[in-house]
Amino acid sequence: MSITITKKRFLFWKAFVCLICGIIGWIILKTFFPDHYFTLYPCIPIFFFLFGVYYITTFDQFRQYAPKKLLSVYLGMKFVKMVLSMMLLFIYILVIKVHKSDFVIMFFLFYLVSILFETIFFCKYEQNLKKKMIEKKKNENE
Repeated sequence: MSITITKKRFLFWKAFVCLICGIIGWIILKTFFPDHYFTLYPCIPIFFFLFGVYYITTFDQFRQYAPKKLLSVYLGMKFVKMVLSMMLLFIYILVIKVHKSDFVIMFFLFYLVSILFETIFFCKYEQNLKKKMIEKKKNENE
């Protein structure tokens, strides 16, 4: 299976964003709120990166085989992410029961950053796609 440029870029920037946010969050928790640090904190950025891998793989497959369904895929993946996130939060709250509010707050912040990153990435992707289509039409008309 080959890896496309879009997939490479997404995975690079997703890893970068997860790593930077994870480090910043860890520093803030350890420095300013040491009583609120929980041992499963590193699992949050890992969850969002792994979901990003699943997300871009699904998106890339649909982009190649059903490009007209990309909007549906994008919205469907947002729904899947929300459901999986809620399930993970409920499991943590019901099973772990330690630092529940701290986990929920940090998870929510990562969720927002992740949604923002993905929205910006795919908006730029669509802009580039439209630009290429316009250039292609111009070249065909000349």
